[in-house]
Amino acid sequence: QLQLVESGGGLVQPGGSLTLSCVASGFSLGYYNIGWFRQAPGAEREGILCISKSGGSTNTADSVKGRFTISRDNAKNTVYLQMNSLKPEDTAVYYCAADWHRCGLTSRQYDYWGQGTQVTVSS
Repeated sequence: QLQLVESGGGLVQPGGSLTLSCVASGFSLGYYNIGWFRQAPGAEREGILCISKSGGSTNTADSVKGRFTISRDNAKNTVYLQMNSLKPEDTAVYYCAADWHRCGLTSRQYDYWGQGTQVTVSS
């Protein structure tokens, strides 16, 4: 069974950092482009970063540019989301997702989703 599991969420103060992990089981993550999405209460799901299968290219939303980065270790079947300079408006449930065809920030293109991890930025 193909499964993605996010971890690393929690409560952090404004200006702080967190690293989220997305681990795949049941399939090799290296065959898929991986996106990170987030959804705040009452808001639509937002695509923030994606990384290509090899890790050679990424796509970043303006809302997180310069603060968040994405990386992957295919040997560990894991993709990471490094979040720096966190702001209260970054509070959301964060999801990773896998797509065979391309690296994009549109949620409907993605085939497989994790269950999400909560990130709360508050003092």
